[in-house]
Amino acid sequence: MKIALFPGSFDPVTKAHVDILKRSLPLFDKVIIGIGLNSTKAAYLTLEKRKEMLRAVFANEPKVEVQTYEGLTVEFCKKIQSNYMIRGIRTVSDFEYEKAIAQMNHALEPEIESIFIVSKPGYSSISSTIVRDIMRNNGDVKQFIPKEAFDLL
Repeated sequence: MKIALFPGSFDPVTKAHVDILKRSLPLFDKVIIGIGLNSTKAAYLTLEKRKEMLRAVFANEPKVEVQTYEGLTVEFCKKIQSNYMIRGIRTVSDFEYEKAIAQMNHALEPEIESIFIVSKPGYSSISSTIVRDIMRNNGDVKQFIPKEAFDLL
């Protein structure tokens, strides 16, 4: 069984995340969305809210699971028996950053491959960081967040 991990903070989940995940589904038997707990980042949404939102967005997709993890992403990959990590690329700077991480992950666990999926042009400007900033300032984020997730805010 080909299992892939789609790791991230998903704080909040965006339409760009959904696009990357949906485009990866034909490649794998199962995709696990891994909500990583990062002790250096202060989350905007609670972990439970992020899980609830992701489960609502992918409720009709049997190949998708949502889990949480702490620690090294490659260690979580081993735990869930995933040899693939899905990463979305929006910009050249994303590529440089993700390439460095992929190379370090490969050095730690050579059997785990990073799969880069390039964002569609309409989603390349959407990031959780920007969406969070709009939310913090009471702006309208409806166009950036999937309806199922927006309804839970």
